[in-house]
Amino acid sequence: MVAEYNVNILGFGDNVVDQYDHIKTMYPGGNCVNLCVYAKMFGVERSAYMGYFGNDTNAEYVIDVLKKVKIETVKCEQLEGENGWSRVSLVDGERVFVGWNDGGIRGKTPFILDRFDIEYIRQFDLVHTGNYCFTEKELHKIREAGVPVSFDFSDDSTQEYYKEILPHVTYAFCSFDGDDEEVRAHLKMMVDGGAKLATASRGSKGCILYDGQEYYEQPAVPIEKVVDTMGAGDSLIASFLIGYTDLTKKGIEQTAAIRESLADAAAFASRICGIEGAFGYGTSYQ
Repeated sequence: MVAEYNVNILGFGDNVVDQYDHIKTMYPGGNCVNLCVYAKMFGVERSAYMGYFGNDTNAEYVIDVLKKVKIETVKCEQLEGENGWSRVSLVDGERVFVGWNDGGIRGKTPFILDRFDIEYIRQFDLVHTGNYCFTEKELHKIREAGVPVSFDFSDDSTQEYYKEILPHVTYAFCSFDGDDEEVRAHLKMMVDGGAKLATASRGSKGCILYDGQEYYEQPAVPIEKVVDTMGAGDSLIASFLIGYTDLTKKGIEQTAAIRESLADAAAFASRICGIEGAFGYGTSYQ
């Protein structure tokens, strides 16, 4: 099958199983794993994941699903210890996290990029990571290698954390519940801190992107039936990054590339809300 988008994307960091306690079903997930799978679904040229797995049944399940979805995992490592997991409940289709194990063995063993990792990373158009990936100290190596970095901040990211991370970030993402003025100020802070583009997802309100000169507002695409919002933000990030990178490669002017990519990303994220778990592949557990 010919890829729709001439983009190579790498997710660097977290993988977990999301355990839905109320139905005793778990799904593969994690910000970076989700992004890799959504990239594949969206039609990317090459999608790869790099990170640590544990050696328990949860790890084996995530590895098996990634193999089925055909995500490249040649730079992953499997360590002795517990894989990352999070426990989730659903309230009116909205995800509610009720616990996690701090990334399991991954949280205890930060990834340190060597020259061979960097050589591999240079094969990609961009690398995505995030707040719970334990990759912060390695970001400067990726930027110094000339590869754009996408970073997903969290609701609990402090101002000090933003100040530390933003100089190494090309594309900054976050979710934000404030009013329009607060959102714009937050996006401006991210761009002033070093990001080329900053995007805030706002659930049913859509999203706003700032490129240092203009604010772009993208309404959410209506959803007939919300099954599960898990992964909605990750799917928006993946599809926007792919569309924007592909269009800029083709020489499309930035404003047009941003507007088209945001519209396509909103439509893709809407579809994802109709899937159980982040991207399906649920299995029962005790």
